[in-house]
Amino acid sequence: MKLVIVESPAKGKTIEKYLGPGHKVMASFGHVRDLPKSNKDAVDVEHGFKPKYIMTPRGSKTVRELRAAAAGADKVLLATDPDREGEAISWHLAEVLKLKDKDYDRIEFHEITKGAVEKAASNPRKINMDLVDAQQARRILDRLVGYDLSGVIWKKVRYGLSAGRVQSPALRIIMEREREIRAFISEDFWTLTAETKTNSGAKLSLICTEEPRSQERLDEIERVATAGEWKVSKVSSAEAKRAPKAPFTTSTLQQTASTRLGFSPSRTMGVAQKLYEAGLISYMRTDSTNLSETAVGQIKDVVTAKYGKEFLSPHVYKTNSKNAQEAHEAIRPTNFEHEHAGHNEEQKKLYQLLWSRTVASQMADARMLRSKITATYTTDKLMPAFTANGSQLQFPGWLLADPAAKGEEVMLPVVTEGEPLRLIDFITFAKQTEPPSRYTEAGLIKELEKRGIGRPSTYASIMKTIEDRGYVTKEGRTLFPTDTGDVVSSFLEKYFAEYISDTFTAEMEDELDLVSNGQAKYAQILSDFYGLFRDRVKEETARPAEPVPADPQYKCPTCGSDMIIKLGKNGKFMSCARFPECEGALTMEGREMEGPKEIGESCPECGGALIEREGKYGKFISCSNYPKCKYIRKDENEEKAGGTGVACPKCKKGEMTEKRGRFGVFYSCNNYPKCKYAIKAKPTGNICKICGSLMMEGTKTIPERCSDKECLGHNPHRA
Repeated sequence: MKLVIVESPAKGKTIEKYLGPGHKVMASFGHVRDLPKSNKDAVDVEHGFKPKYIMTPRGSKTVRELRAAAAGADKVLLATDPDREGEAISWHLAEVLKLKDKDYDRIEFHEITKGAVEKAASNPRKINMDLVDAQQARRILDRLVGYDLSGVIWKKVRYGLSAGRVQSPALRIIMEREREIRAFISEDFWTLTAETKTNSGAKLSLICTEEPRSQERLDEIERVATAGEWKVSKVSSAEAKRAPKAPFTTSTLQQTASTRLGFSPSRTMGVAQKLYEAGLISYMRTDSTNLSETAVGQIKDVVTAKYGKEFLSPHVYKTNSKNAQEAHEAIRPTNFEHEHAGHNEEQKKLYQLLWSRTVASQMADARMLRSKITATYTTDKLMPAFTANGSQLQFPGWLLADPAAKGEEVMLPVVTEGEPLRLIDFITFAKQTEPPSRYTEAGLIKELEKRGIGRPSTYASIMKTIEDRGYVTKEGRTLFPTDTGDVVSSFLEKYFAEYISDTFTAEMEDELDLVSNGQAKYAQILSDFYGLFRDRVKEETARPAEPVPADPQYKCPTCGSDMIIKLGKNGKFMSCARFPECEGALTMEGREMEGPKEIGESCPECGGALIEREGKYGKFISCSNYPKCKYIRKDENEEKAGGTGVACPKCKKGEMTEKRGRFGVFYSCNNYPKCKYAIKAKPTGNICKICGSLMMEGTKTIPERCSDKECLGHNPHRA
């Protein structure tokens, strides 16, 4: 009998069925041992950075069961996931089960299908220690950097905060964008639209090619345009092609699932894990865009049968990542004859996304006719022209398999050059230039990948960590840095800039890749880095803390002394510089802060005393047993006044209600905190026909737009 050890029990029965009699499949439930929480006991820095592992809470029981099964087995097959993490888990298992070389083999497969599992079993190998060392180096490096940096932040900023080798650069990127937004000075401008009619009576809307920046220029254009004789000066059409996108990698799947389905990266990976374990898709941690010959052959058959031979056009894609090595293939369905699969709605949506993208990647380019009509109203060359742009799909190509990527067609009336136009209306709309957009999770992942920070398996955990730590909050899909995130990032940028820079983080990833390729030893890489880093931490720890002075206009309400800025649980506030002798404090808006006060009522959920607290956005009433009880009394009058009558599309129970946050007015579900769905503008109650998201009020030129800023329905003018 052969004992096969996998990570998850969900795929055990399927693999046991494929391998047949004589095989018993058991699960390790991931890692069976890990570094202890105390950094002092975790790594022996003085003796080659040797890790000191301990059993995980579940590991002890699992190892006892595996040892008993291994004792009666002829051979142990370690079939953990096909990446560095999986390789390390296999090594840990071999160590704790005390397996000799002759007692075990390592097998790996990238999809749970009969052919792949049987092929893996017939091609066993030994554990790749280079991959194991790379994983250990990453784990040790993250522990040393995170523990030491967190220790400094505890002393200098606030107890309980944390920093990390990869999470801190991600937070820095968010804060860099936030500072750009804060420093941005908006500028007034106008958009001009001429509503005209052609000889045939068809309506034609034309947009001015200039956006005037002054009232004088606006008046000049309007005066000349309304008095002029309009005519078509040029009509041009050109065929354009849209090539299909490459099959999904881990990062592109997370990005697209976020924009199209509204899934967070961690949710995407959780759903993908279930699909993989069910044998429906290949392994979901990869930065390769390759497809196997078998997969390409299946796609060819599906495209030919479903759409026709003229839609087939095989493509080979170049992997963008210079260190693509986590897996041999892109993420894809294991059987393309199944267009729909999955055991629940989430799985079905993600599977459909994967099927569409992968099949489309081997199809012909879409062809469309892009047209442009230019109109003039004067011979004065200093006056701008007006144009109308349209597009018409001529050959759908790969868009048949992935219709969600199609976008909106804009049909233009048939006109000829020199044809006169009749001006019906001249519309001016005042606007302001907008700062750069804040990152969404999808946008941040794309930026991290572009800068070489992190690897496919780390993106989801980075997003989760910075949110769980309270460094960012999500409003809709947009990431907003909190006061805590601002203070922590500013501190690290000031005193540890070199260790959270793009260059350092990306180069360290490259060095870890050298370890996995057998070109470097992890102990040497850690030694070269840690000596200088530890000295820098000691230097900063010994440096006296520097208080951040508040605006001189604010004085202590108790003693009249100067104020300094501190970070509390509810964000930044102003404290008396003489603290603890004086406990005077102000909010950042200059209001005097008061301690919690009992209001003489009981909590309706747990019976505890209700108290009035001072929060980020003013006073509110909550339970004194927080955090065990999270009851917060809702302001019924405020909620009623701010109600929109639109049901929350996420929880289906609450109502979208107007709220005011640190970044202005927004609309969110009144079931918060149970439901955290939120959008930027007032919802209309309609649903986007492209992505299914809630529609919200737009502008004068675009009265209604999709709440998903990545959807074409958010900006109908976007190609």
